Amino acid sequence: RRISQIFFTILFLWFCMVATLGENWWQLRGWPINWFLQLDPLVGIGTFLTTHTLFNGLAWCVATLVLTILLGRFFCGWVCPFGALHQLMGYLGKKNKKPLEKIKINQYHKAQYLKYWILIFLLTAAAAESINLIQSSSWGSPVFFSALLVTTLVILLISASINHMTDSIKTFLLISISVVIFMVITSLLHMNGIFSTSLLTGLLDPIPLIHRSVNLVLLPFADKTSLLFSTNARYYEQAWIIGGIFFTALFLNLMIPRFYCRFICPLGALFGLLGRYSIWRIGQKPGKCTHCKLCEANCDGACEPSRQIRTSECVLCMNCMHCCPDDLMEYSISPSVAGEIPSPDMERRDLIVSAVSGLALVPILRLGGIVGPNWNPTLVRPPGALDENSFLDRCIKCGQCMRICPTNIIQPAGFEFGIEELWTPRLNFRIGTSGCQQNCIACGNICPTAAIRPILLSEKLGKDDFSKKGPIRIGTAFVDRNRCLPWAMNKPCIVCQENCPVSPKAIYTRISYEKVWLSSELQIHTITPDTLTVQKGVLQSGKYATGDYFVHVPSADTDGYRLIDRNSDDSIQIAENSPWKTEPETGSAIEIFVRLQRPYVNPETCIGCGTCEHECPVSGKRAIRITAENETRNKEHTLLL
Repeated sequence: RRISQIFFTILFLWFCMVATLGENWWQLRGWPINWFLQLDPLVGIGTFLTTHTLFNGLAWCVATLVLTILLGRFFCGWVCPFGALHQLMGYLGKKNKKPLEKIKINQYHKAQYLKYWILIFLLTAAAAESINLIQSSSWGSPVFFSALLVTTLVILLISASINHMTDSIKTFLLISISVVIFMVITSLLHMNGIFSTSLLTGLLDPIPLIHRSVNLVLLPFADKTSLLFSTNARYYEQAWIIGGIFFTALFLNLMIPRFYCRFICPLGALFGLLGRYSIWRIGQKPGKCTHCKLCEANCDGACEPSRQIRTSECVLCMNCMHCCPDDLMEYSISPSVAGEIPSPDMERRDLIVSAVSGLALVPILRLGGIVGPNWNPTLVRPPGALDENSFLDRCIKCGQCMRICPTNIIQPAGFEFGIEELWTPRLNFRIGTSGCQQNCIACGNICPTAAIRPILLSEKLGKDDFSKKGPIRIGTAFVDRNRCLPWAMNKPCIVCQENCPVSPKAIYTRISYEKVWLSSELQIHTITPDTLTVQKGVLQSGKYATGDYFVHVPSADTDGYRLIDRNSDDSIQIAENSPWKTEPETGSAIEIFVRLQRPYVNPETCIGCGTCEHECPVSGKRAIRITAENETRNKEHTLLL
């Protein structure tokens, strides 16, 4: 078992490290980097509940489910890299404890029900919209049957939480009848479509959680000084929260072994519900037990192997078989002679409260209109992202797209965007090395659930078969004239226009001449064909020799603006190609003008790549910023009439 855990943990870390674009032999060379996510049944079931579709790669989870029914919770004890880290920390925490202390911390606690409440809550939140589809679909249609299948699956999982089979059947019938009555009442009251779904399992599912933690915290920390896995140091918003949750979960094992697995893990709860039907299981074989309780002192799942073993809590650590002095523990198809408690035996009212809370969660969250009329335009999604409702039905918040992004602009969304959007990918063009690269489609090809769908490069650029549709737009740039240097401060700058990668450029400029403010009026002291001398203390030496500043003599309007070639604190040299037509008189007042190229954005050609925002020299809040207006994925966000 230890060899298995070490192997799968190293394999997992390897897959995380190679999720990097580059030319080295180890960088993204066909490695199945999403394999652990594909093995995770909670990812497969969750996306199936929200979309009624099992994506191609996620079919691996069926093998995990079948093996769980055959072998028990093998994934928790033998495969899960997060579980392996918990087991290691738990071992260190109890290493120097006395046997009685070990037995005490390994006692089964009723709070271990919590993970089943969490599982039911998350699954009902994912499946809620199936009720809408049953009501609105015609009898016998594929949509009707898929929605009915989803609803039945969730009710079966809820019913499996009840210990005795007769009570499970009663619970199944009770919930089914309640759902039917509810649908009839809402149909009569014309309240169809009140439910919404959202996939929130990724917040607590251990496989997306450890992916997110390694991708956004551990590997960037390693890259901070050594640059082992990236060419530049990588930065991620929310890293301190994600890292805090990860390390808190680990260090809690020093108090109670496998704390997260016992009390929180929704994937472990799913395996526990299936484990009651496992063919092979841990249990006592016939013989006289001396009740030394060494098995309980070393049990990682708190499943009480010396008594009636709680099958749903057993993580197959095999510690009881190893330490039993009487050799009474075995892994076989025979039931434990001391008896078994196959399921958590939750009370029916607890199940109903969890299920109803899950059903109500998403509709309540969306009362604020966050995915409707009150959508946040600063939430810019990566190219290829589905419309927001479909995106939230698929995204598991694993951080794979954030890890693979070569420019480090895909960031986890924070709490300011809402609970549903928490840790989903958004684009932050201030962070990283550039905007969204024109020839990059990595994020869509790595996404395990197609929340960011895989796209062709020709589709992103709007070429070949996609030339009529045009390029994919992820947003539009807007110039903030209150912060833009040419607009707000009369300072020459065309950085955004120069760096715009679109052809023809989406940013164009219009020339304007503005008078430069000086501390006092300039007057000509002496004049030659190419040089003016003025009083000292007004000009700053070399400041106006950039090619953007001009001299204007109001008394000689016919001469217009003359380009300044050089200047000192008391003289101005005119460019050779700007001779005087009429030489000004000594004592004439002169003015200095700056030629400004003020930027404008053409929304018809702007794709929202964010290069302009990244390169903008205005520190802090950029003077040109990307918002999600006019994005391709949602026609309701169109900017042009």
